[in-house]
Amino acid sequence: MNPGALNLSTLLDDFHRRFEAAVAHATDERALEDVRVAFLGRSGEVTTLRRGIGQLPASERPNAGKVINEAVERMERELGVAQARLENRAFDDELAQTIDVTFPSIPPATGSIHPIRTVLRDAATYFQRRGFAVVVGPEIEPEYYNFDALNIPPTHPAREGFDSFFITDSMLLRPHTSPMQIRTMQEHQPPIAIVAPGRCYRRDAVDARHLFQFNQIEGLLVAQGIHFGHLKGMLTGMCRELFGEDQRVRFRPSFFPFTEPSAEFDTTCPKCKGLADACSMCGGSGWIELGGSGMVHPNVLREVGYDPDLYTGWAFGFGIERIGLARYEIDDIRRFVESDPDFLAQLA
Repeated sequence: MNPGALNLSTLLDDFHRRFEAAVAHATDERALEDVRVAFLGRSGEVTTLRRGIGQLPASERPNAGKVINEAVERMERELGVAQARLENRAFDDELAQTIDVTFPSIPPATGSIHPIRTVLRDAATYFQRRGFAVVVGPEIEPEYYNFDALNIPPTHPAREGFDSFFITDSMLLRPHTSPMQIRTMQEHQPPIAIVAPGRCYRRDAVDARHLFQFNQIEGLLVAQGIHFGHLKGMLTGMCRELFGEDQRVRFRPSFFPFTEPSAEFDTTCPKCKGLADACSMCGGSGWIELGGSGMVHPNVLREVGYDPDLYTGWAFGFGIERIGLARYEIDDIRRFVESDPDFLAQLA
């Protein structure tokens, strides 16, 4: 529009009519903002109008700027009214959405027992039903209970800072729950039947099979006439309770300073039952290694004041996470500590 062709009043009337029409057609806040930019923005029509003041009749030029500013202020007020109207409409629409109070609500998310805790509880319960007491103790122990009393010599690799978490020269985070075996035997005379669950710490590199903090359960039975057959029977029953009645257990000769003879014990793979040549869990061997076991070394019995000629006993220890890997067919031990809600819900 050529400002010189009409007087300013006519231009502003036309300008205002088109502005009002555009505002009336704006159905949401975004459309209203487009109207403001088109008419009142830096490159909008009002800017074009101001630039054409020089083409107005000479009599209108002195007051043109003032008149245009007054018109702009009026239109900004109208924009404010329209903005409030749209906001109220949106609020009314939200209130209009009725709530059916009889409709079933979304069930609240509830927690569950962690799968490692479940395995630990089930293993401990198996022994409790057979007369074993559950004992727990400190996670920080002196070298005496961690090593010396267990017949572990000063030159053993586990006593180096590369394998264990030492806090002082003589105190460390326990690498096993065996200290509770020593503490219990020092406080009680035979017969002794205990299981000791708890957290342990070792300087292991974290990978699919190892964590530097893990859970362990150890068992100890000391009395007269105890032999290796009792150990085999107890661990076979435990594996059948945890994995199923068709489980078998085998013992492989090994060495531990605190037991003699010593053995690693395995159970048949819960996934393939020993029948698959390419099982991802057992690698086709058909067996899963669970932990170590053996008859309590006579030196350990002497250390706690027991007569090894009168009493014998057996002990074992295994990692709860390892049981969890086999029981739940998990391929990475780190899944147990990543706190993934979906993963934990699947195993709940």
